[in-house]
Amino acid sequence: MDFGLVLQTDPPASQVISLMKRAERGGFRYGWTFDSAVLWQEPFVIYSQILANTQKLHVGPMVTNPGTRTWEVTASTFATLNDMYGNRTVCGIGRGDSAMRVAGRKPNTLARLGEAIEVIRDLAEGREAEVDGNPIRIPWIRDGKLPVWMAAYGPKALALAGEKADGFILQLADPYLTEWMVKAVREAAARAGRDPDAITICVAAPAYVGDDLAHARDQCRWFGGMVGNHVADLVSRYGEHSSMVPDALTEYIKSREGYDYSHHGRAGNPSTDFVPDEIVDRFCLLGPVEAHIEKLRALRALGVDQFAVYAMHDAREHVIDTYGEHIIPVLNS
Repeated sequence: MDFGLVLQTDPPASQVISLMKRAERGGFRYGWTFDSAVLWQEPFVIYSQILANTQKLHVGPMVTNPGTRTWEVTASTFATLNDMYGNRTVCGIGRGDSAMRVAGRKPNTLARLGEAIEVIRDLAEGREAEVDGNPIRIPWIRDGKLPVWMAAYGPKALALAGEKADGFILQLADPYLTEWMVKAVREAAARAGRDPDAITICVAAPAYVGDDLAHARDQCRWFGGMVGNHVADLVSRYGEHSSMVPDALTEYIKSREGYDYSHHGRAGNPSTDFVPDEIVDRFCLLGPVEAHIEKLRALRALGVDQFAVYAMHDAREHVIDTYGEHIIPVLNS
């Protein structure tokens, strides 16, 4: 099982770079960041320094979207990093939540997202693609490689991930929902004539190691609010008790009253008071080392290839070091 570290690009960027170096020393193979231009610093600038200061770490956004940058710019940026540092990037992509909404735009349609996945990958790997009706190719790319992993929750998005993406990003760590969604992605891949087992499965969620569960829950409750934004979109599209979306995913947002993106992804977010302890426990990894290992083994048995640790809390160094010393070696033994 691979492990990743997910950070926000809050200033100073030097701290983000330092934590990624620490993660690589601990056995993490992936370094991810949020990508929302208004809320945080520009991640692609920081990726260059992360790659320069690590040896094997792969980096990428969790997640970018097709709307805040033109597709040829996104592809060229990834390709430049790969040319400089040796094909060590991954393009995590989705419809766009905070990045689009903070700028007053709606998230991208799935049709646009599906087209972008193919165009960005083709361009970044040196092939010709059509952008706004014009065929283009980036001529200087040689031996470029860019896996594109798609974040999804709803049935149509899960199907799109199975049809077009190289990997699937699920931003929650509930085994029941993981099993349901991984199955949906792989069935869609099979229907599209693809090898379902060739799709990398990445589960991303906060992890907090320690015996004080009340404190851990408070530090990670923000995550239920972030997931709730996407769930609210599903409810508006499919209804509260649709057979297409499990009740286990939608029930908890009934008390949701709104969301303030100025606190997005941060411990103590006041917009997440509606998230009950049960959801925090189900969506995150909390408790002593043994509890993390048990849940990770369950996720691995469901086909999860990577667990990416959201470290937006007051114990970032502790969780990185504990995973490196006591958890990653066990899961990889």
